[in-house]
Amino acid sequence: MPRLFGTDGVRGRANVDLTAELALELSVAAAHVLGETGQFEGHRPVALVARDPRASGEFLEAAVVAGLASAGVDVVKVGVVPTPAAAFLVNHLNADLGVMLSASHNPMPDNGIKFFARGGVKLDDYLEDMIEARLDAEWTRPTGAQVGRVVDQPDAVDHYVAHLVASLGEPGRLAGLKVVLDCANGAAFHTGPDAFARSGAEVTTIHAGPDGLNINENCGSTHMDDLRRAVVENGADVGFAFDGDADRCLAVDAAGELIDGDQILAILALALKQTGALHVNTVVATVMSNLGFFQAMKAHGIAVDQTKVGDRYVLESMNNNGFALGGEQSGHVIMSEFATTGDGVLTALHVAAQMVATGRSLAELGAVMTRLPQVMINVSGVNKARAGIDPEVNSAVTAAGRELGEAGRVLLRPSGTEPLVRVMVEADTGERAQQIAERLAAVVKERLSL
Repeated sequence: MPRLFGTDGVRGRANVDLTAELALELSVAAAHVLGETGQFEGHRPVALVARDPRASGEFLEAAVVAGLASAGVDVVKVGVVPTPAAAFLVNHLNADLGVMLSASHNPMPDNGIKFFARGGVKLDDYLEDMIEARLDAEWTRPTGAQVGRVVDQPDAVDHYVAHLVASLGEPGRLAGLKVVLDCANGAAFHTGPDAFARSGAEVTTIHAGPDGLNINENCGSTHMDDLRRAVVENGADVGFAFDGDADRCLAVDAAGELIDGDQILAILALALKQTGALHVNTVVATVMSNLGFFQAMKAHGIAVDQTKVGDRYVLESMNNNGFALGGEQSGHVIMSEFATTGDGVLTALHVAAQMVATGRSLAELGAVMTRLPQVMINVSGVNKARAGIDPEVNSAVTAAGRELGEAGRVLLRPSGTEPLVRVMVEADTGERAQQIAERLAAVVKERLSL
């Protein structure tokens, strides 16, 4: 059977894959596993529960709270907050466990459950495996005074917003900056505008009216057109788009042009290097970052530690090596001085602060790197396990790499969840990248077909 936990918790269609029963059982299992592995340190445990605005989050929250309380865990409900806010509040409130209900940038019918350990860090894989193994196990139920108590603390999120503002170092840091925020009708609908306003920016919001059904719907970081228009129409200096749980952001400059996650990461890497805060002059990025990013970092004397695709691998490298900054092209950026996970609002604030500090536009800052045209073709119906060992495929990849030289790059990546291989080619022109990608995809299809 496939592993229940994916790279970002348990996720699926709410009330089909992710049911109230499963949410309750996962919560009970998590309480037992963390208790038995010493995570609760012999005291009465406390869990923080948060969610994004999805309608399904309402019944899933009830199930999670019921499961935790029935297992003897006291519960603090903080309501609708971003995922990074939940992680921060677990640490701030000294909770033993955190539960976030969100499917991030996924469509509204989906939802997910993510667990945080003490300190607001993601659970290790072995703990997730232990939780999965404990599902449906027999257990002794507490009674009387031993059952968990439940309290609401919606104002706890104010501590998170204060933390974001304080991370900029001084009040009013963004004074004079005109900003548009696309909140994706998601969890940052209040925290994003509040943090920017408290930092002195003039804020215009779009898609900041979640109704439980409209999260990520033609808005946010996966649909940038409305933000492009709003920035231009309002004469704003910059626009930022979050996803449903605000753990990532993308940006547009004053002309409405996209500034992607690689450019954001490059801007922040240079800013941290200038202040001496970039540990051993190294930034963490995945193999899917644009070649232009790697070229720009090399030109500025910054090393790049490359990881597999997925923020958990970026975070793993950062934690193991003490790195201060890492992220993905999708806009998932981790600043370890201030957060234990990707934080879209935090990222946006620091990009905006760099604009103010340097007196440069976002277009000027983003020009630190030149994005090479990138073409991705998903080749389905193939034996992805043979992608790295088939001699003709390997020969075709090697030949394409020689053809591109230092002006481009080829990457074949088997999907982690589907029977397909992703063929990615970067080149000096989009036409050249398309031609080579199609040629390689044809070889993959012919050689690896099921």
